[in-house]
Amino acid sequence: MSTLLNRFTLLASFALLAFCLQASDKKPSGLMTDLVEHTGRTWQNGFASNLLVWQIDEAIEPLQYAAIRSTHPAFSWIVPGEAQGTRQTAYRLIVADNREDAVSGKGNLWDSGEVESGQSVAVRYAGKALEPGKPYFWRVKTVTNTEGESEWSEVKAFRTASRLSGYETAYYPQVKTMEFPTGIKKINPGTYLVDFGRDAFGQLVLTLASDGRQDSVIVHLGECLEGGRILRDPGKSTIRYHRYPLALLKGTNTYRIKIGKDKRNTGPAAVLMPEYIGEVLPFRYCEIEGYEAVLSPAAIVRETVHYPFDETASSFRCSNDTLNQIWELCKYSVRATSFLGIYVDGDRERIPYEADALINQLCHYGVDREYAIARRSHEYLLKHPTWPTEWILQALSIVWYDYLYTGDSRSLESNYEWLKPRVLMALREKNGLISTTTGLQTDDFLRSIRFKGQIRDIVDWPHTGILGLGKKQGGEDDGFAFTDYNGVTNAWHYEALKQMKGIAAALGKTDDAAFYASESDAFKRRFIRSFFNTRMGCFTDGLAADTRHASLHGNMFPLAFDLVPAGKKQSVADFIRTRGMACSVYGSQFLMDALYEANAAEYALHLLTKTDDRSWYNMIRVGSTISLEAWDNKYKPNQDWNHAWGAAPANIIPRRLMGVEPLTPGFGTARIKPQLALLEWAEATIPTIRGAIRMAVENKSDAYTLKVTVPANMDAEVYLPLPSGKYTVTNNGAPVKAVKVKGEPFLYAGKIGSGSYTFVVN
Repeated sequence: MSTLLNRFTLLASFALLAFCLQASDKKPSGLMTDLVEHTGRTWQNGFASNLLVWQIDEAIEPLQYAAIRSTHPAFSWIVPGEAQGTRQTAYRLIVADNREDAVSGKGNLWDSGEVESGQSVAVRYAGKALEPGKPYFWRVKTVTNTEGESEWSEVKAFRTASRLSGYETAYYPQVKTMEFPTGIKKINPGTYLVDFGRDAFGQLVLTLASDGRQDSVIVHLGECLEGGRILRDPGKSTIRYHRYPLALLKGTNTYRIKIGKDKRNTGPAAVLMPEYIGEVLPFRYCEIEGYEAVLSPAAIVRETVHYPFDETASSFRCSNDTLNQIWELCKYSVRATSFLGIYVDGDRERIPYEADALINQLCHYGVDREYAIARRSHEYLLKHPTWPTEWILQALSIVWYDYLYTGDSRSLESNYEWLKPRVLMALREKNGLISTTTGLQTDDFLRSIRFKGQIRDIVDWPHTGILGLGKKQGGEDDGFAFTDYNGVTNAWHYEALKQMKGIAAALGKTDDAAFYASESDAFKRRFIRSFFNTRMGCFTDGLAADTRHASLHGNMFPLAFDLVPAGKKQSVADFIRTRGMACSVYGSQFLMDALYEANAAEYALHLLTKTDDRSWYNMIRVGSTISLEAWDNKYKPNQDWNHAWGAAPANIIPRRLMGVEPLTPGFGTARIKPQLALLEWAEATIPTIRGAIRMAVENKSDAYTLKVTVPANMDAEVYLPLPSGKYTVTNNGAPVKAVKVKGEPFLYAGKIGSGSYTFVVN
């Protein structure tokens, strides 16, 4: 029965793909201004308002909106078109200072005229500089090679901020969603246990009745149960629990529980909640103690606070139910942990860190068509960097992924001079490797990266030992041997060099691009010479003169970053298999990247779906509904139960397992390279700035079927698994001359344009 149901589900999904094509619009959609889509909406203290941005003056109280902060914003849209190979050949974009002109197709501020171009992302406004605090209106029409001229898009409104600059990232205000309990249980006379089903950052509103004899109740809020009651003594962990006495008024009244200030997460380095929202607490459960009347679900509301999130933008299901549950956990974690509008490290500190931001960024891209929060977080961290060496280097990864997924280079341009020092060339020693412990951290260097104090190598986190050269490290680093020349930090240095080469090239800085290309090529040879042990067939943590210890981390980062010598990828992957999940939830992001780079999809799937205490499933088993900061409390006794860096499958599943990544900026060309391993089937909707890619894969022993829908104005390179023995490949029933990929178990089935395709290998 289960197999039949799965087959029925898969067939229904295929039918849905075809329907989505037939139902597509005839005009551009998904219009974004400075990477924000819903610029015309307003919110009142978290709740969506009926007033639009040009009607703000009709309100007495302040309204919030996604203010455009640049004098010359950039526009993006989804190109319409159902036919295969649809490409935009021209567009016309107008901007007006009143809605009437925009509706009638007049751009009194800017009319681009018909521009012969395929550009549909990051088209920069070229009219008169916008003024602060005013509403504006724009729309676009396109011409495609298959359907000619489109209708005008809907009119998109936006309002500028009270202060403008040449370039500044726009972002949404924080919003609220009202949620009611999924269950209420009377656990003893006068005490109710309320379950909201999932943990969330929020506030509580109660409507309670009193006859005057009952003068008070106690409200308990928490994230975890113990013995059927809210855990009141979490010990060293930061699993949240708060107790609130509430005096009752006679009659029926509505009460808002005021969340108290926490000294730990409201300090000088923390990001604070906006005043229009107020303080929040992560909780799933509520106990109301001392209440004798009947408590109905309508009487208790959690106002959940989060960044705007489109739950329909992405989807994933497959033949492994454990993986389905992990996907849902991780997808929800992205929404739940966005409560501050900037990526932070959970509730304990509420401080942005580069490592959190990088993983959160990739996860957000995997589950929603949303890019502004990642860019805002990155630009915040450029001004407020944190202390780990590797995380300083990760600033380059964050901004490079931003450019690949959006096609918008303005953040690169604006911050180029601040990005260059973060490659850490200033820490190069005479041997050509970087080191943080040989006296190169001068005042000038630290000023160049905007950091006060000394940066330190980290490898992984948490550490339960003392950080420092020569000290034995505890925690999640697989016994990594710290020396002056750290293999992990030098691997990150190489990755930063490659990304800086791409950034310089994207900005037309040819001399810089050539410099970083030369440096990265030379450094790769130097790295292999310095850290690869030919006899062992893997990398050591430091130079041969300092250590012969080989760790998971010392090998997974070089494998992920293409630093393995030719012909040695298998031996490095074999060593990694011997280490298991000997890394933290943070490190697992790069372990999974490394395994998929090595085409070790079966082992990667094993790690994704395993159920021991070092697994994503363990997060579900212990009762959390948001990804944890560590695999289990025993690995980090003070961990948060609300930490997005534990949600790596939210990006690993779409990027690696389903194999969808941008090859060119703004998803002009995508790579589609599924690695399902032993999964019988899988289906996914993967958001991109140009529209969603939809996939359904059936992975049978006698035939492999990939159905994929690519949005208009996008190309995709398609890779299929290489079967053993003789095989044929067809695309929509026609034979395909697929090419074997050298050294990989894949066939390259060619480049396709937009439209719907069915590839079959049998």
